[in-house]
This record gives sequence, structure tokens and C-alpha cells, in this order.
Amino acid sequence: MNKTILAVLAGMLVGGGAIAAYQTFSTPYAEVVSSTPITEREPIYGEVISSVAVTEMRTGSRQVCEDQVVEKRRAERFGDKDGAVVGALVGGLLGNQVGGGSGKKVATVAGVVGGAYAGREIDRRHVGGQRYTEVEQVCRTVTEPREEVIGYDVEYRADGVVASKRLDKKPGEQVLLGERDRVVGYDVTWRYDDQTGNLIMADDPGDRLPIKDGVIVVDGGNSVAPPQG
Repeated sequence: MNKTILAVLAGMLVGGGAIAAYQTFSTPYAEVVSSTPITEREPIYGEVISSVAVTEMRTGSRQVCEDQVVEKRRAERFGDKDGAVVGALVGGLLGNQVGGGSGKKVATVAGVVGGAYAGREIDRRHVGGQRYTEVEQVCRTVTEPREEVIGYDVEYRADGVVASKRLDKKPGEQVLLGERDRVVGYDVTWRYDDQTGNLIMADDPGDRLPIKDGVIVVDGGNSVAPPQG
């Protein structure tokens, strides 16, 4: 091969290596030793499309209460002995007015006995005290078949996928599907020559981190790590 051509090629290779070396040293990088995701739990929701009640016929008992007018009688002053007591008193007084001596005593006794008998007869024919009415709440237990809602068939959309599930309660505009881990950052360990350190970054840094003016550039250049000694 022509020596001139070889010389040119050699010059190009040396020049290219110099350029590559210059680019390498002009933008040094720190090696990413590890990058651990930092996560937190977050709820997963689905957008409710439709909700249909699911019913079932069941037999159950329930209490039914209603107000009723009840007729009552007021209590007697002496219970059911009013007539006998009053009759005996009145009969004794009347008998005491008759005759004299032993006859008077006999008449008094007879008056008491007769008055008590008459009073008992009055009581027997008596139908009670004064009538009055009151409103009382009367309750009873009834057993009957009835239709009960046992759940809701819900159709929802989550992450662009339409699915369905049965819920115990009627949902609102969203339905809770569960929880998942959400990455909120990265705990990064780096190494540069004989130095190591840690950074918290918003994005995954990949395999290396650029160094500018003696500090590590993070988050796309929006911030930099503190200078390392």
C-alpha cells in the first residue's frame, strides 16, 4: 500500500483516538452501583359504568306496631266490696233506730246483716267504674316473604379495560379495586474513582451519572449533587 495513504490513515486513527479521549475526559461520569426503587402504597380505582341491584326472595319476621283506642274502667274506691261495706254501715245505723233494749241490739245486728247482703247484691249487679278510652301502641310479629337486595353487579373501567364484580353496597362514581406500589423515586449508590455516595433521584439514572464542575448532575441537570471532596 502506498506509504502516503498509510500515513494518512494512521493520522486519522490517532486523531480519532485523541478526539474520543478528549470527549471522555471533558465529560466524566460516575458509575451507578445500585438503583433501588422507592415505593409507596396507593389505592386502585375503577370508573363505574353501571350498577344493577341483585335481589332474592326471602322469608323473614318483622314487628308491626299500630295505635289502637282501648276502652278502660276507672278503679273502684273499695274494690268490689263497696256495696257490702256501705250497706252494713247504713243497715246498722237504721237498725239502731228501731226499738229499745235487747230488741234494739237485735234490730241493729239485723240491720248490719241485711245491709251487707243488700250491698253485696248491689256489687254483684254493678258493672264497674266510669268508662274511659286511651290510645295504646299495640305490636305484633308477622312472618312474610319479601324481596331483599343482596348485592350489586357493577361494571367498571380501569386502565382502559372493562370488567365487572359484585359488591355488597351500591358504589358511587368509582369503585375501590385494591392497592398497588407506586414508584416515587430511586435510592442511588454511585462510585467515582475512590469515592462513593448516595443520592435520592426522581428518575432511574441508568448505568452512570455525568459530572460537571466537580459535582454529579442529577434529574436531567435540574439539580446537582453536593460536591464530593
